[in-house]
Amino acid sequence: MDCWKKMQSSGWIFPTSVLCIYGFFSMMKPSEPFLVPYLAGPENLTIDEVTQHVLPVWTYSYLTLLFPVFLLTDYVRYKPVIILQGISFIVTWLLLLFAHGLSAMQLVEFFYGLVTATEVAYYAYIYSMVSAEHYQKVTGYCRSVTLVASTMGFLLGQLLVSLAYVSYFYLNAITLASVSVAFLSSFFLPMPQKSMFFHRKSYTADSTGSDKDPSNVSSQPNYQQDKDITVPSANSKNLPEHQLLTIQRHNNFLAVLLQLCGDLKECYSTKKLLYWSVWWALATAGYNQILNYIQALWDAKAPSRTSDIYNGGVEAIATFLSSVTSLTVGFVKMNWDLTGELALGIFSALDAGSLFLMHFTSNIWVCYAGYLVFKACYMLLITIATFQIAASLSMERYALMFGFNNFIALLIQTIVTVIVVDSKGLGLDIETQRKCKEEEDEKQMFGDQLESGGEMVKCEEEEEEEEEEESS
Repeated sequence: MDCWKKMQSSGWIFPTSVLCIYGFFSMMKPSEPFLVPYLAGPENLTIDEVTQHVLPVWTYSYLTLLFPVFLLTDYVRYKPVIILQGISFIVTWLLLLFAHGLSAMQLVEFFYGLVTATEVAYYAYIYSMVSAEHYQKVTGYCRSVTLVASTMGFLLGQLLVSLAYVSYFYLNAITLASVSVAFLSSFFLPMPQKSMFFHRKSYTADSTGSDKDPSNVSSQPNYQQDKDITVPSANSKNLPEHQLLTIQRHNNFLAVLLQLCGDLKECYSTKKLLYWSVWWALATAGYNQILNYIQALWDAKAPSRTSDIYNGGVEAIATFLSSVTSLTVGFVKMNWDLTGELALGIFSALDAGSLFLMHFTSNIWVCYAGYLVFKACYMLLITIATFQIAASLSMERYALMFGFNNFIALLIQTIVTVIVVDSKGLGLDIETQRKCKEEEDEKQMFGDQLESGGEMVKCEEEEEEEEEEESS
C-alpha cells in the first residue's frame, strides 16, 4: 500500500507505469499477422473482396478521423481519447469474432481506423504529465514497451498456429482479452491538467507561481497572447454567463487554429525541415500501404488454405530488427547533418530494391526476407528523420509537425488506394502479372489436354477402320 502511494506521489513513475501497461496489452495482438488468412478462410471472403472492398476502408476512415481526433485529443486532455481507443479495440475484435459478411468486415476496418487515429493520445499523454527533464526517459519506456508487446504477440500467434494448431478464431479471442485488459487499465490513468494547445494557460500560471513576473510573461508563446486578446468585450457584460463562456470557448478555438496555422508556416519555412518532412510523408505513405496489403501478397505467394504460413514469426523478427536499428541510431556518433542525406539515399534504394524483390520472386521465403529488409530500413530512416526534425523544434511544434506529416502521408496513401486498389478505380489485384501468367498457364494446359484428347480420338478411329477392313 505504501509502495502504491509512493508511486502515485512520484510525479512521473505512476502515470508512465500505467501507460506502459496500457501500451503493452493494446499492442499484444497475436491474431494481427493472420488477418487476411482469417478473412479469406473462416469469413469466406475472396482475396479481391479483401483487397478492394475491406482493407481500403481503414485508409479512408483513418484519413477522415485523423484531424478531428487530433483536435479533440488536445481539447479533452488525452485520457478520454485513450479510453475511446480502448473501446474501439474491443468493438473491432468483437465484430471480427461474431459478425460475418462483407459489410461487417468493412465496419471492422472503420473501427480500426478509429483505433489508429487515436494513437496520438497515447504518445502525447505522457508529455502533459511529466516535466521536460523526464521526456527522453518516458519516451523510451512507452515506445519500447509497444515494440516488445508486438514482438511477443506475433511470436505467440505463430507458435500457437504452428505447434498447437490453434484456429484463427481463438487467436482473435486472445487478442480481445488482451485489449480488454488495456481498456480497463486506461481508467487508472491520472487526468492531465494541461495539454499542448488548448489548456496551457492555467498550467503555466500554476507552474511559474506568479503571472506578474515579467520574465514569465515574456517567455509565454504567442498563443497565450492570442488567447488573452479573445476575451469578450465590455458590451457583452449583459449576456448570460453560459453565453459568455460559449463565446470565449469559440474564440479560444479559433485562436488555437490560427496559432496552428502560424506554427506550420514557420516549421515548413526551413529547407532542412521541409526536405525531411517530404521524405517522411512519401516514405510513410508507402510503408503504410505495404503494411496494409503485405499479407495479401504473402497469401498470393503461398495460399493459406494449401500451405503453412509463418506470418507471425516474420512480423516478430521484423519488429525486433526494427527496434534494433532504431536503437542503433541513438548510439551512433556522427554528424547527421552531413551524412543524413547519404544514409537517406542508400537505405531508400535498399527499400526500393526489396519491394522489387518481393514482387518478382515466386518464393515465399525470399518474399519474407525482402519484407524484413524493407521494414528495418524504413524504421532506421524514420528514426533519423524524427530526431532531425525534433532537434529543431519545441515539443508543441514537433507534435504538430508529426501529426501534419502523417496527415499528408495518409492523404497520399488514400489517393493511391482510390486509383490503384479500390474497385471504383483500377481495381488491380495484389499481383496482376502473376495472375495473368497463371491464366496463360491454365489455357496452355487446357489446350494441351484438348490436343492430346484429339489425338486419342484419332487413334481410336484408325483402329476401328483397320478392324472393318480385316472383317471384310
